[in-house]
Amino acid sequence: MLLATATVALASGAAQAAEAPVELGTAKSYSVLAGSTVTNTGPTVINGDVGLSPGSSVTGFSSSTPSGPGQIFGDLHVADAEAAQAKTDLTTAYNDAAGRGPGAAITADLGGQVLVPGVYTATTSMGLTGALTLNAKGDPNAVFIFQAGSTLTTASASSVILVNGAQPCNVFWQVGSSATLGTNSKFVGTIMADQSITVTTGTEI
Repeated sequence: MLLATATVALASGAAQAAEAPVELGTAKSYSVLAGSTVTNTGPTVINGDVGLSPGSSVTGFSSSTPSGPGQIFGDLHVADAEAAQAKTDLTTAYNDAAGRGPGAAITADLGGQVLVPGVYTATTSMGLTGALTLNAKGDPNAVFIFQAGSTLTTASASSVILVNGAQPCNVFWQVGSSATLGTNSKFVGTIMADQSITVTTGTEI
């Protein structure tokens, strides 16, 4: 289970039941939290904690590898009690997000859509090409939960746009296998992926 702190033609006014936020517990302070490895190959800047448990390989960051090109502005926890607790809390959060719904069915690319708060579900893969707009309709506590049965993939230069009070801390992406964010993507929300998360060149979360 990994964490990264970063559609169909549905009517923009489609009603969705109000959702409570997904509680991250001690995982909330982590920008990256993984189970096997954390590997960086470029000038990445992480504003938040980085954790790994039970794995022990974190490479490519100045705080863990002197020659690493990346920087961590937060604490680094590798195979320690803090990382283990955060991973436990992440698993709880992942299962919570996966158990919400049933959500509005997503059977096409998310790009070009304007979505209101609620749960959105793709039984297999979920893609984003272009811009997805999340409209909180004036409610700063509005929650958006996206459930991808397998993969989440964003195209190059894709984006998630928040309007009318939408907050990034209330956007959650539960991914059944792996997430890949394309080059120069501007992504919003918490990604919880069961297998892996790949963030490519120029991406902002």
